[in-house]
Amino acid sequence: MARLQDKRPYSSFSLLPLGLLNFLIYGTLVIFTAFFQLYLQDIGMDKLEIGSLMAVGPLISLVAHPFWKSLGDQRQNPRAILLVMMLGLLIMGHLVFKVTTFSMLYVTMILLYFFLSPLLSQNNTLTLGYLAETPDQFRTYRIWGSLGWTFIALAAGPIIDAVGHEGSSLLFSVTLMLAIGATLLLPTIRQASQTPWLKGRELRLALKNKYLVVFVLFSLLVAIPNAINTIFMPLFMIDLGGTRLSVGGAVFLSTVFEYLAFILLDRLFKRKLSYLLACTTIVSLLFAIRWDLMSEATLPVHIMLIQLLHSVTFGGFFYVGTKLIALLLPRPLRSAGQAVYTFAASGLASAIAGFWGGWMFQNFGPVVMYRSGVALTLIGALGLAAMWYQ
Repeated sequence: MARLQDKRPYSSFSLLPLGLLNFLIYGTLVIFTAFFQLYLQDIGMDKLEIGSLMAVGPLISLVAHPFWKSLGDQRQNPRAILLVMMLGLLIMGHLVFKVTTFSMLYVTMILLYFFLSPLLSQNNTLTLGYLAETPDQFRTYRIWGSLGWTFIALAAGPIIDAVGHEGSSLLFSVTLMLAIGATLLLPTIRQASQTPWLKGRELRLALKNKYLVVFVLFSLLVAIPNAINTIFMPLFMIDLGGTRLSVGGAVFLSTVFEYLAFILLDRLFKRKLSYLLACTTIVSLLFAIRWDLMSEATLPVHIMLIQLLHSVTFGGFFYVGTKLIALLLPRPLRSAGQAVYTFAASGLASAIAGFWGGWMFQNFGPVVMYRSGVALTLIGALGLAAMWYQ
């Protein structure tokens, strides 16, 4: 479909709400990611039930992303699509915090993820649309998002501690309403989607590349423990006597150096296959050390300090993985390869982590859960090392 867009340039001042929108959307996401599982525990759910609920999102995204992309292509109005998403998310978020049975909670969570899972990609589409006719860079607005994730996580903890578990619902709704307000302040834009549809033929050809398949499988083994930590680290901190403030502090410390880490990665990494395989092997070993340290943690402050490794491990692993895909495949198949890698390392890993991590935590405790993560990561690291050696 041909690109359709307003051609008048936007001033930096007129795009100030765009920075606020990125700040608030990332803030909304961190409230859900870091504190929602604590709310579920407060209302009496066990670890396996919590994990199974959190695992629904990646599965729903398989339907949600194509639906919203198709709607965006038809309407050619990314601002309106984002507003509909946020309004639906606001309604479903309110219902999620009100239902009283597990079956109803499961249904409302499915609907909530339908609006939540594509929210970030739609926000990126809108941001890129506004920046097409300006000298501003996408990275500038990505920093706004990182600041929102970091500082709203830190601020949310004491507020929820003071208000109680209903504070999660209040913060989620207020932050989302402010994001809706920021979107309404933006100038009107009309733009067709610039992201082409992936074709089945491209995916089939990409999956015929045995190096891609092997790399994705070993990466999946490394990614699963990271997803387990994302879901269950807040619950582990509370079990160790921590508060929402300490959980927010742990999230703050995990992302506060993210931007510096990416600048360093840009300058140090070379576009050479053997070099990048060596780097991803080393980062995977650092992941294993991180999960071993988590299994030994006995105080909330231990976890907060261990989270400082997040920028290096998570940032390094996914940064290098993305660069590797570009070297493993010819240019026409790179988008398909990136889609396969992203689905495995983020979507499938999160779904497995919810069920596997919840079962391990519920039946054997957090120490065994994290040590199983060490084992999975080491297997993945050995596989990546074998690819490097060859």
